[in-house]
Amino acid sequence: MAKVTRDDVARLAGTSTAVVSYVINNGPRPVAPATRERVLAAIKELGYRPDRVAQAMASRRTDLIGMIVPDARQPFFGEMAHAVEQAAAERGKMVLVGNSDYVAEREVHYLRAFLGMRVSGLILVSHALNNQAAAEIEAWDARVVLLHERPELIDDVAVVTDDIGGAQLATRHLLEHGYAYVACLGGTAETPSVGDPVSDHVEGWRRAMQEAGIPTEGKLFEAPYNRYDAYQVGLELLAGPNRPPAIFCSTDDQAIGVLRAARELRIDVPGELAVAGFDDVKEAGLTDPPLTTIASDRSAMARAAVDLVLDDGLRVAGSRRERLKLFPSRLVVRRSCGCAPQETPGS
Repeated sequence: MAKVTRDDVARLAGTSTAVVSYVINNGPRPVAPATRERVLAAIKELGYRPDRVAQAMASRRTDLIGMIVPDARQPFFGEMAHAVEQAAAERGKMVLVGNSDYVAEREVHYLRAFLGMRVSGLILVSHALNNQAAAEIEAWDARVVLLHERPELIDDVAVVTDDIGGAQLATRHLLEHGYAYVACLGGTAETPSVGDPVSDHVEGWRRAMQEAGIPTEGKLFEAPYNRYDAYQVGLELLAGPNRPPAIFCSTDDQAIGVLRAARELRIDVPGELAVAGFDDVKEAGLTDPPLTTIASDRSAMARAAVDLVLDDGLRVAGSRRERLKLFPSRLVVRRSCGCAPQETPGS
């Protein structure tokens, strides 16, 4: 069967190939509603499929959005990538996801690959943006939206959660239960001190402790973000002589690891130990006991990031504050803190 071309569509619709292009590409010139309907009917009747590669070569842009995350195996990043994919589909775009694995060289690799493919824009969840990655972004003059984290090396739009405020909410809530103090699982020695959510979570914990007049010295512990390594940290911490009465974990994945360690050591949660996390991943409602945590509207954040990265006015001049979209955090109370459950699993 011969391949259906744009000329075939134009002949059947009784119009020019240029008008067919305007309909397919939604511009750059307007098309009368009746003519548009004829073109769409012809496309449907003939089964015409536009050559997306040719379109991309002509416009120097594809229908793709690049997204770089530290590790899509971690539930938070997997759920965020899925939310971005759904938001992009609403705008007729597809998403390519690359995992940097917290390695700067891999982040630069995906930056070069995606920008070289002429993606429509790039959504970047960067763990620690280095000078080389920042230079790549500037060299391509790319549309970039920072999501979840806001590295200071580039001045692009960032879509983030109120990480400090959320950590304060969780820590205050634990203290309101009457615990003498709340320990904190932060990041590792490699965690950036500026612009990183985990650093902000530690800062929020510190502020809440200071507000309560409780010293923080000796109560902050390093832990990788994932549950497996956090489980090992939890075993050591909970089996030690100075077991804390409550722990605020900078990520839900860390908290899941701590809950596993507590179960293995036969420590009752929340009877002997209270635990709270941050992120409200889907699994948080299914842990035993269900995990008290901090949530934000990931769907709204993903939609905002996609809208911004596709917006022609993205690079208009503006202050840092104007270029920061801050989404509020909210406390999700479940049983791990000592409260009666207020939400059902998966909520």
